[in-house]
Amino acid sequence: MQIGGYDTGDWFDEVFDASGNPRPEAQLLLDIIHSQPEGEFERLQETANAALVNLGITFNVYSDGAGLERVLPFDIFPRVVRNDEWDEIERGLKQRIYALNLFLQDVYNDARILRDGVVPKELVLSAPSYREACRGLTPPGGIWCHITGTDLVRDRDGRFYVLEDNLRCPSGVSYVLENRRLMKQTFPDLFTSSLVRSVDDYPSKLLDVLHYISPHSGHVRAAVLSPGMYNSAYFEHSYLAQQMGIELVEGRDLVVSDGVVHMRTTRGLERVDVLYRRIDDDFLDPEVFREDSLLGVPGLMIAYAQGNLGLANAPGTGVADDKAIYAFVPEIIRYYLGEEPILDNVPTYLCWRDDDMAYVLEHMAELVVKPANESGGYGLLVGPHASREEIGDYKKRVKANPRNYIAQPTLALSRAPVIVEDHLEGRHVDLRPYILYGRDLYVLPGGLTRVALKKGSLVVNSSQGGGSKDTWVVSSRAR
Repeated sequence: MQIGGYDTGDWFDEVFDASGNPRPEAQLLLDIIHSQPEGEFERLQETANAALVNLGITFNVYSDGAGLERVLPFDIFPRVVRNDEWDEIERGLKQRIYALNLFLQDVYNDARILRDGVVPKELVLSAPSYREACRGLTPPGGIWCHITGTDLVRDRDGRFYVLEDNLRCPSGVSYVLENRRLMKQTFPDLFTSSLVRSVDDYPSKLLDVLHYISPHSGHVRAAVLSPGMYNSAYFEHSYLAQQMGIELVEGRDLVVSDGVVHMRTTRGLERVDVLYRRIDDDFLDPEVFREDSLLGVPGLMIAYAQGNLGLANAPGTGVADDKAIYAFVPEIIRYYLGEEPILDNVPTYLCWRDDDMAYVLEHMAELVVKPANESGGYGLLVGPHASREEIGDYKKRVKANPRNYIAQPTLALSRAPVIVEDHLEGRHVDLRPYILYGRDLYVLPGGLTRVALKKGSLVVNSSQGGGSKDTWVVSSRAR
């Protein structure tokens, strides 16, 4: 593996400093790579690729128009994060999720933050993900967002910024766990010597959360509710159910009787106490949301409202990850916690504001413009990489529906080395840590590093053809 000619470019590189020298936390990794026989590292990459195929670790890529199921590309050169950096990220994420949970409880009940004008009332009530059916509800334990995937980016200044929050049905954690398993098989000695923090307890932590929000004590029956095998993240649904030792069900497997959810089994109907649902609100209950949904369970919201069912995440959480609401999260933290945000947002222009709209229309070629409620990298415009025709068309969309668009500066996303044939090249990366909220808040050490495998691309989403890396939080002591 050739490392000597690696070019860090004019970016923050996750492994090498601006002079091309290894960062201290990555030195042991590079020593191991240097010690490999010629061609061995490339062979290990091929072995990892074959293992992913055999395991069936796939993701649907819709951007090519065919919706083909493909193996999620995996680069075995890991991303390394210093433990002290991670400690600050962890504190910032816990602060953020705690405040967003208070926001959700408030907007669906007392709505103090709206009356006080901290967040505009019309912005919240006009959010497509605001659920009238959730008004007056308080979930078990008062917790709305049990599983969150918060996307972080590192800019040229070396600081981490929050790019967006994902509080509905965030995906990708199964790739974190499988990436780590593959890396342990590939470099078994390295994990002991470099003191990489473990991610192995995530399934048990998730199961603890599900048990915590159960309306019943004693024996708790939990299940993962999936849209089915044609969903792009079905591998993850089945994987997590298997890892937690609980059932994987679809809507057709469940029935609500007298306000209680039951699962159809060969032994008859059996009560279900908690669902980790991987179905969007719109399809969850055809009696309350979309009446044409064939994925959900009629009467599910009745069982939930009557306190007979725990749901993770709670319905209605999407209003807190609306990208227009995202711009107010620093104020939300200050309002509920009386604290300054530990992690900063990316500066954001809200197109429903006249001044912001004028700026965005004039500077669109320099900005990243996004729909407020899309995910997976769909529908966004990266101004510096867009044609004049694409920019003109996007301006029409923004003018037609200003509420639905935000804009942000085009960040100089940090890069990390990836294997390209027999050498390393830099590719842009982001980071999605996963936060669990049950009896307490838990942040999975590391999370999913997503990689824009196309040279020069800033779009890292798996659904857009990006790949992933294992993320090592290198501790000063064993975990």
